[in-house]
Amino acid sequence: MPTDPQPIPVIIDCDTGIDDALALLLAVRHPGLDLRAVTCVAGNTDVDGVVRNTLTVLDQAGAPDIPVARGAERPLIEAVRTARHVHGHDGMGDFGLPAPARAAAGTDAVTLLRREILASPRPVTLIPTAPATNIALLLRTHPEVTRNIERIVFMGGAVATGNATPVAEFNVWHDPEAAAVLLTAGVPITMYGLDVFERVVVPGPDVRRLCASAEPGTRLAGKLLAHRGPATDESDPGGGLGDAGAVCAVLDPAGLTTHRLPVEISLAPGPARGQTLVDRRARPGESEIHEGTREQPLVDVALEVDVERYVKLYLGAVER
Repeated sequence: MPTDPQPIPVIIDCDTGIDDALALLLAVRHPGLDLRAVTCVAGNTDVDGVVRNTLTVLDQAGAPDIPVARGAERPLIEAVRTARHVHGHDGMGDFGLPAPARAAAGTDAVTLLRREILASPRPVTLIPTAPATNIALLLRTHPEVTRNIERIVFMGGAVATGNATPVAEFNVWHDPEAAAVLLTAGVPITMYGLDVFERVVVPGPDVRRLCASAEPGTRLAGKLLAHRGPATDESDPGGGLGDAGAVCAVLDPAGLTTHRLPVEISLAPGPARGQTLVDRRARPGESEIHEGTREQPLVDVALEVDVERYVKLYLGAVER
C-alpha cells in the first residue's frame, strides 16, 4: 500500500448509477484521497439525474462540501443511450432515496475541472467512470490542464469481451470519439476495463452485513452491491464493485497487473464501433510491414486484479 501521508488529490467524472455511487462512497471515506470535485455527464441516466444522484450519494456518505458540476448532456456525436435497464429508472436502483440536501455548483463541469486541476497544490489524478465527453471537452478547450494532471485512471474499454456490444464496453461505446481524445491526453493513463471490472465481487455475507448497518452510507453501499449481484445460481451471491475498482486502483495500484500497450478506439460505423483495440502482439505484423506503423497511444492496460485485496480495501473504507 502507498505510504505517502498526504492524500492523493482526485476528481471523479461520473454518470452516477449504481457502481459510480460505490466509487463515490469509497473516494469520500478513504483518508488516502482528497476528493476535490465531482463532475457529471450523461450515460447511465440523463445528466440531470446524474447530478441528483451524485448529490444524494454525497449526502448519504456524510461528505464535506465537495463541488459538483453538471456537464455534457449528450455525447460529442451520438444521441444519448442510457443504461436504465441496468441501473433503474432513476439510475440508482429505484431505491426511493431522499432528494439531496446539497446543491450543485453554479458552474459547468469543464470550468470546474479546469479550476480544480490548476488550483491543486499537487498534480491531480482524474478518475473518469463514465463516457469521456467532459474530459474530451476539457482537453480540447483547456489543454494547459495536463501540466497538473498526474494520471488518468479511467473505467472503460475491454481487451476481450464487451458489454454494450460483443466487442465494446458501454462507456467507450457511448462516446467513442471522446474516448479517443482522452487517450491522446499526453499524460500517463491506466485503463481499468471489463477484464478486471467484472472480477471484483464482494462476498454475499459482507453485502448482507453492510445492508444491516445503521449508518446511512454503509447501508447504501450494501444496497448498491446487492443490486449489482452477478448472474449466478448461488444461493448467496455477492455484489460487484464495478467502477469502485478504478478508485481502488488509484489507492493501491499494486493490486493490478498492467501491461503498457498500444490502444486505439474503433470509430468507424458498424459492429466494431467503440471497441478498444489493444495490441498485445509481441512483434509487428504484415500490416505494419507492408503499410508502415501508425502512432498509437501507450496505455497501462489492467489485465489481472487481486480481488481479495480490493474487496478488503473497499470494505475497510466504507465501514469506517
